[in-house]
Amino acid sequence: MIKNIIFDFGGVVMDWNQRYFYQDYFRDDEKMEFFLKNIATDEWNAEQDRGRSLAEGTEILVAQHPTWETEIRAFYDNWTTMLRGDIPENVAALRALAETEFELFGLTNWSHETFPYALAHYDFFEVFDGKIVVSGEEQLIKPDPKIWQVLLDRYQIKAEESIFIDDNAKNIEVAKSLGFHTIHCLPNIDLIKEIEKITQTVL
Repeated sequence: MIKNIIFDFGGVVMDWNQRYFYQDYFRDDEKMEFFLKNIATDEWNAEQDRGRSLAEGTEILVAQHPTWETEIRAFYDNWTTMLRGDIPENVAALRALAETEFELFGLTNWSHETFPYALAHYDFFEVFDGKIVVSGEEQLIKPDPKIWQVLLDRYQIKAEESIFIDDNAKNIEVAKSLGFHTIHCLPNIDLIKEIEKITQTVL
């Protein structure tokens, strides 16, 4: 029986992309893509999601790429511009689920320094009633299986009674290996229908 629905946030209920800031900053897509693929990479940003401070991450990258210092320092100075807003259809599904018997949880790769901004500006996070595991606070990051175990242990829930929703295929793969039912959140997905498919087949 499914009792729990666990949401990733970025790409599921929040629309965040570095390009929302850097497109206007560079006004040159080729230069922007070079910067994001070779300088301010996803791997670098992930270390801040893992718990490294924004200041330390910035200084490390500036030391490695001093000719890009201005562009690097602009990253976290303009982080809120990168957070365009929520994903309305998925937030609507989340709010609908809050009216059911399912217990809702969050499991997100997010810096402990920037996540409070989202909490303060988007009231739908209130439906989780604080039951959110943030990678930056735990110093663990998906797809490390240990961060799922933090969620299971802290809230005394079982993977086989839970649906995990994420936009990242690797995270979905790991969650499946841990016994979770999963939904790979692609654009235009109907989350309620996908959840119903699972609940109808799991007794």
